[in-house]
Amino acid sequence: MIIDPNLLPVPELHAFLLGTIGPRPIAWASTVDKEGNVNLAPYSFFNVFGTKPPTLIFSPAIPRGGRVKDTLQNVMETEEVVINIVDYKIVEQMSLSSTAYPKGTNEFIKAGLTEVPSEKVKPPRVGEAIASYECRVKQVVHLGEDQGAGNLIICEILLGHVKDEVLGEDGKPDPRKADLVARMGGDWYCRANGEALFEIPKPNRNLGIGVDQIPAAIRNSSVLTGNNLGRLGNIEKLPENDAVEAFSSTDEIVALCERFLNDQTGFVNALHNLAKNYLENNQLENAWLTLLQTPKNL
Repeated sequence: MIIDPNLLPVPELHAFLLGTIGPRPIAWASTVDKEGNVNLAPYSFFNVFGTKPPTLIFSPAIPRGGRVKDTLQNVMETEEVVINIVDYKIVEQMSLSSTAYPKGTNEFIKAGLTEVPSEKVKPPRVGEAIASYECRVKQVVHLGEDQGAGNLIICEILLGHVKDEVLGEDGKPDPRKADLVARMGGDWYCRANGEALFEIPKPNRNLGIGVDQIPAAIRNSSVLTGNNLGRLGNIEKLPENDAVEAFSSTDEIVALCERFLNDQTGFVNALHNLAKNYLENNQLENAWLTLLQTPKNL
């Protein structure tokens, strides 16, 4: 399907974009107006964009009817905001706070949340949030005047608060403890917990050989997926022949040799399936040692 932004009504384009670009982290923004009235609202057009200076950007879009969001009006008046982070245990309260209450309504009260005084800015932070960032608004970039237009609120973090309960033994946030949630399209959210979490070694830790340098017989495998090939291409160099020869004596390889003694195709497919299993268990070296086995060195 071809999506031409110039030919679709804004609500339809909005649905396609938010349904395919995600999951999106949620900025739960607490602000005050010039009279000191507190406002709290979530925005999923949000992310971190630098660490020196530490920079967060979120964007309230112009809603149907064109009324400026209270959050946008408040940050333009006071140039301060606290961005609170949403985890699973408070996701329903976050959703409730997105209700279009009349101006002057305190969403902390409506959503049953605790106001905690900030140290460097006037807006309070959400006491129940696993993390909150007190920010100075450095710039607001208006992207348009029509419904759906974004307003980029560029913020510099002045002070952060992270609850000890989400820290791991290394003193850094543990995703298994943070239990973060993110926005999808429509009424859908996702939860970063359990089987949804997985690790991939960062390529910048070494200079991987790349998929193009993987032998063709492996690269064109009917068993290995694109993800498998990507992980294989992250090895710095192929195992030495001595290591491949030594690996041929392992129980798994010996068993495959005996099982597929006169079946070259079956043997190769079995090797690739075994290598796939190693890759799924983060054993890259063993996967390569498996894939490089041939009848000649068995």
